Amino acid sequence: MIRSNASVILGTGSYIPSRRIRNEDFLANEFYDSSGKKLNKSNQEIIDKFLEITAIEERRYVSDDQVTSDIAYYAAVQAIESSNTDAEELDYIIVAHNFGDVKKDVKSLDIVPSLAARVKHKLGIKNPATIAYDLPFGCPGWLQGIIQADYFIRSGDAKKILVIGADVLSRISDPHDRDSMLYADGAGATILGARRNDNFPFGILSHNTRSDTVIHSQMLYMGKSYNPELEDQGEIYLKMKGRKLYQYALENVPQAIKDCLDKSNVHLRDVKKVLIHQANGKMDDAIIDRLYQLYGLDEMPEFTLPMTISWLGNASVATIPTLLDLILKGEMKDHELKEGDVVVFASVGAGMNINAVVYRF
Repeated sequence: MIRSNASVILGTGSYIPSRRIRNEDFLANEFYDSSGKKLNKSNQEIIDKFLEITAIEERRYVSDDQVTSDIAYYAAVQAIESSNTDAEELDYIIVAHNFGDVKKDVKSLDIVPSLAARVKHKLGIKNPATIAYDLPFGCPGWLQGIIQADYFIRSGDAKKILVIGADVLSRISDPHDRDSMLYADGAGATILGARRNDNFPFGILSHNTRSDTVIHSQMLYMGKSYNPELEDQGEIYLKMKGRKLYQYALENVPQAIKDCLDKSNVHLRDVKKVLIHQANGKMDDAIIDRLYQLYGLDEMPEFTLPMTISWLGNASVATIPTLLDLILKGEMKDHELKEGDVVVFASVGAGMNINAVVYRF
């Protein structure tokens, strides 16, 4: 079906913090398991195994004076400039995040006003018709914001929408939990706009979302530090049931992507790139391998799966928009996108939520 109103990407931006935290920076940490027992392996062994499983060598952290709405604003400025957009013309500002503005050494939740309102304020937008709101949806939050923006645009309610994904995970991760090495900080932003589409379909072709909460809602959760000496401090940290989450993702993400491709009548062999949430290098590879198996294809063509996780880590909602921005700005070796190319965006995270979007440039 050809729609008269297409949702297209007009511009992108990102903010990659300057603080580089390498794996060896965790050598001095004391790691415990979920029962409060100190791990009986050396930190070097723990780090070597972590690298083998995740492909993460380093990650980025914000500076002490920055919070999530700050880096969301920096990414937004880039997206606005790259799209030649007058910020006053924005119909919506949607900010996907999970933890609000967590300040250094202050773990309390700060989401009033919303981060979207804070970004709008920082941008100096006076237009009261620019509606600003937040979207907490786990790691798939930015992509769900894109899906919501597509609905607004196709309905005729909006012409230009700013969707941002930003998180500061370094301040909500437990330094005594080896999973803390996964997490990073960052922000990515996208301007989605309306364009007339009377002939060849382009822009967002289809999308698909699912939420599994009866059994899987506690795969990611907030809990006390694994260090028993800190249990009484009252602070809570991001926790993950890694093995169960891994299995859930392998069982459900490939089919969710295929369902999305089926909606758009696009075959996997016609997809130029798969931009998947940078969660875990081994897991992402396994998801895509299983997706190709669903189509009876032997293996993924070279350069189909661009990855930033080795040097940026897992910054939750920021990973896909940052990856997209780097590709479009020519900063990802061996990866480029041109007119007519089809890409698939896909993510999985807390909820458990899965979503996917098929897009033609």
